[in-house]
Amino acid sequence: MARDEDVHGKGEKSRIEAFGLPDSGKMPHAAKRGRKNRGMPPPATFDIETLPGSSNLTARETAAVIRRTPGALEQWRRDPNHPLKWRYVDGRPLYRVDAVRNYLAGCK
Repeated sequence: MARDEDVHGKGEKSRIEAFGLPDSGKMPHAAKRGRKNRGMPPPATFDIETLPGSSNLTARETAAVIRRTPGALEQWRRDPNHPLKWRYVDGRPLYRVDAVRNYLAGCK
């Protein structure tokens, strides 16, 4: 069985020493996986009434307009009879501006 001194040589540092990682086993900040922001998005920066009805909105943009979380829209998509209609384009859900307007009109 080889010792670290034999493998790395006497002048080389171990990986932990070379990268300056603590021995406590914590992952460095840059190595952590990013997580989706599941909170409420900020209010939309555009006026939905000025957009053409055939325009498409992403789930995040739609969530910003109707003031719900993207997770709520994800749950609604599991119900095919939900009044807010969507369609998938290249595997991503898109919402037509007309559908969002109709949904908002029906909520009032």
